Amino acid sequence: MTTAARHPQARAPDGPASGRHETELERADRNLVELVQELRVAQTGVQMMFAFLLVVPFSARFAEVTAFQRGLYFAALLLAAAAAILLIAPASQHRILFRQNDKRHLLFSANRLAIAGMTALGAAVIVSLALITDVLYGDLATVLVTLAALGALAILWYIVPLRRREHARFLDSRDA
Repeated sequence: MTTAARHPQARAPDGPASGRHETELERADRNLVELVQELRVAQTGVQMMFAFLLVVPFSARFAEVTAFQRGLYFAALLLAAAAAILLIAPASQHRILFRQNDKRHLLFSANRLAIAGMTALGAAVIVSLALITDVLYGDLATVLVTLAALGALAILWYIVPLRRREHARFLDSRDA
């Protein structure tokens, strides 16, 4: 067990490139603030998408959609609901676990929920684009737009940061 783990007020070991001098508790506080800021951005987008999807069936033109489009709509609605649930869950958990001296668990849990929520949000965006494109332009455009959006999302949300993380781990292991 490290000194920082045994004594939360002890200075946390700095990584080779961290440049930070903070305790484990200070790091947890900073990480929580950063996570909350990120969740605020995502939650606003999810709430707007979910609200839009909730009113769609009440428009006059919704009765004209095909069974495939109705399925896409319902999938988008479920994915947006899942994203909202997952992205709001850390706030609820924080309120319930407040002052239980378990911030580390809360941060790891919130991180997993945020990643799952962003995945559901990304899927909701892709499915919503597929639905709208299919209604407006048909099959070929739907396939092209969906694949392009899926590719952009996969690259920007997952591949770029995962490659950067692996590159940083490689540099850290080389320096150790």
